[in-house]
Amino acid sequence: MKGQKGITLVALIITIIVLLILAVVAIATVKGDGILNHAGNAKNAYTEAQGNEANMMGYYENYLNGAVTNYTK
Repeated sequence: MKGQKGITLVALIITIIVLLILAVVAIATVKGDGILNHAGNAKNAYTEAQGNEANMMGYYENYLNGAVTNYTK
């Protein structure tokens, strides 16, 4: 049996433990106050910023149209 090459049981157990630790960290990151909540908050902030920008652009457009109309009279 000497000289056989392959994975030992200890190496296999260590690999499984490392993979389990990585899985726990990944699950903890995605759940709770993790990636999904941050993505939802970012989406809401982006949507709100778009609405604010549209409102400001409408305000400035109306202001400029009024200024041009008053200037050309």
